[in-house]
Amino acid sequence: MKKAAFLFLITMLVACSSGARKSAVKPLYEILTRQSDGGANIRFYEILTEAKEIKMLENDENLRKKIKPGDIDTANFVILNVGERISGGYSIKVKSVVETADKILMTVEETEPETVEMVTEVISYPYVIVKINSKKPIEIQ
Repeated sequence: MKKAAFLFLITMLVACSSGARKSAVKPLYEILTRQSDGGANIRFYEILTEAKEIKMLENDENLRKKIKPGDIDTANFVILNVGERISGGYSIKVKSVVETADKILMTVEETEPETVEMVTEVISYPYVIVKINSKKPIEIQ
């Protein structure tokens, strides 16, 4: 009986370890949050690189679970704030993020509602927070 259990265990170990292992490759960037309201009154883009700036994001209930302690050493964060808008339907999105030898190039696009589109008649403050999995300098276009 012991021999059969031992052979079964060895067979299972060999069968489980024979497959190719997948490597965990982090994406270059992640959208941590995209909100139609809650941003600042003015339009600005801010790059957070210092530990104390990044720690500030952990005070947000939605971001607390998305930021890991090691991110302070391996990632930068970008706040893309559209500013005050007269109605809903405005947003900002990341079109592309490209890593070059010496920097990260981020292209963003602000969108506004179409003239025929139904939107909420309320002042909005759209923003996006992006995590860049690199400590290279970031250039926003």
